[in-house]
Amino acid sequence: MARHSPDRATGRAAGPSQRQLRVGELIRRTLSDVLNRADIHDPDLNRLSITVGEVRTSPDLKVATAYVLPLGGEAREEALAALRRNRHELRRAISREVTLKYSPELRFVIDESFDRMDETRRLLNRGDVRRDLDEE
Repeated sequence: MARHSPDRATGRAAGPSQRQLRVGELIRRTLSDVLNRADIHDPDLNRLSITVGEVRTSPDLKVATAYVLPLGGEAREEALAALRRNRHELRRAISREVTLKYSPELRFVIDESFDRMDETRRLLNRGDVRRDLDEE
């Protein structure tokens, strides 16, 4: 995860810049397209359906961390291994489609946000929580 310089007014870490957000989203869309088209010469990777939930870039835009999840959440380690094995080819594919000063180094991490959403739904559907919510 990228470190951010402190906000001068509050002293706390500032969030990503508009530029980081814009480049991250551009890389996310491009990476999703490359994976959907099966442009990579690895049958193990092409066989998997992988969702790219988010891409976060470092402040200098030289590192891009992609948060991914294989369809259904199965074969997570297999998907990570295939993505990491093909990261150089994926980087070249992205650099062909996205015009940036530097082609960012790609890193891949399993996207845990879907698991957190499921846990939140489970908690909200518990009887005691529903009762408390209905009282309001």
